[in-house]
Amino acid sequence: MKFGVIGSGSWGTAIVKILTEAGHDVLWCVRSEKIASHVQQRHHNPKYLSTVYFSTEKLKLTTNPAALYDFAEAVVLAVPSAYAETYILPYKEKINSGLIFISAVKGMLPEKNMLMNEFLSSEIGFDQKKYVTIMGPCHAEEVAAEKLSYLTFAGTNLDVVEKISSAFKTPYINTRTSHDVAGVQYAAVLKNIYAMGAGISHGLGYGDNFLSVFIANAAGEMKSFLHSICSTPASTIDVASRKVNYSSSVYLGDLLVTCYSLFSRNRSFGNMIGKGYSVESAQLAMQMVAEGLPASKSIYTLNNTLGASMPIALSIYRILWEGLDAAKGFEEIESALV
Repeated sequence: MKFGVIGSGSWGTAIVKILTEAGHDVLWCVRSEKIASHVQQRHHNPKYLSTVYFSTEKLKLTTNPAALYDFAEAVVLAVPSAYAETYILPYKEKINSGLIFISAVKGMLPEKNMLMNEFLSSEIGFDQKKYVTIMGPCHAEEVAAEKLSYLTFAGTNLDVVEKISSAFKTPYINTRTSHDVAGVQYAAVLKNIYAMGAGISHGLGYGDNFLSVFIANAAGEMKSFLHSICSTPASTIDVASRKVNYSSSVYLGDLLVTCYSLFSRNRSFGNMIGKGYSVESAQLAMQMVAEGLPASKSIYTLNNTLGASMPIALSIYRILWEGLDAAKGFEEIESALV
């Protein structure tokens, strides 16, 4: 297949590695001519996963998204949610021309509080049968090291989902499929929030015993939210028929690795907050986007209408957005844990 990949961060770089090594032709849209020239001449990304070397036999570079949409049969969007619109709205006619759109965005569109498929449907009338989302416990750094990882591909059209899932298979990538398009995306949003909480707890000096209880309760809170959001009158999903296993890799597995792993930027961000950094100074220190920050606001806003019981996510939101002292926030969380 011919793939286009948008995003030159660590996850975009890892996806390009997977697809080129699986034998697909890839046009990679990167941020600048400097990055494009470096990859073409020296065969690696100078900023992210620099140990990954690419064969230019299967890989071409561009800085022009329009060229990518013209080239590809399927386009993978792997940028922070805050930047997604700039790669979609100016190219809506090209996107609606029959392309498969694959979202590797692990967040909601800020301010709009929409999942990517909801945004595509409402803003450009995109056919949801051509939409696939990639989720799962899969840190880019471990893909770079070719450590066995699992990815879940979710969509409403099984044939399309199977086609894309098969395209990503390599000796170090196992793939799974799912029909729970909304659920896997909300789970990815929530796990980033809870990973920030895990980081805050570490920064405050809590240990592994507490963290295990925190994550167990976060998993229960996530499951409750997913049931609630998919049971609203506006939802077209029949929860009873979904047969979702919330202990599987794309739900519980992704939550665990994002809370525990030192590769987790959300955990790292939270750790700085727990140590006394302000949100603004933590953002400057990270120099990368931690999706849990805008996600906590989006979930808080959604849940004002939904009304699911989410004491952990609420306290994390108040720490990040309302200036609640982290230690006091975790005293609140302590009292809610079982």
